[in-house]
Amino acid sequence: MIFRSVPRQLPRRLLRLLGAVFLCVALVGAAGCAGKKDPAPPGSAASSGSAAGGSPAPRSSAAPGWAKGVKTVRAAELPEQARDTLALIDKGGPYPYRQDDTVFGNFEKVLPQQKRGYYHEFTVKTPGSRDRGARRIITGQGSEFFYTDDHYKTFKAVLR
Repeated sequence: MIFRSVPRQLPRRLLRLLGAVFLCVALVGAAGCAGKKDPAPPGSAASSGSAAGGSPAPRSSAAPGWAKGVKTVRAAELPEQARDTLALIDKGGPYPYRQDDTVFGNFEKVLPQQKRGYYHEFTVKTPGSRDRGARRIITGQGSEFFYTDDHYKTFKAVLR
């Protein structure tokens, strides 16, 4: 026990009180360190991080739990064609490609692992491309939205 070296003259209540205070201070200190904010002012290069495309990533505190560990992008910052695809998804189609709304296998294992069928993919048109191009929106059954512009190599969580 921590208080073995404390003289026996101290009443047990005082020892319990001191122990409780010590525990509270330790817990508050640990919580304070874990929830410590970035000391750099918002919008500075040190605090913003950079998502692909040069746009700053939103602060991690704004990201939902499913987006932890993944770069984020606000829907309004996506290319126009990606925003059009999001609108089609919200409407439930019709989709321009037969592969749209099919199961995304996550074979690259870049997204969080889920059971097969959890993720679905949708094509984001690429101007000038003769095929579907490399851009996709991936949706999850938990209302997750991910965007890739490099054919599944990297993803950004779409904040809507």
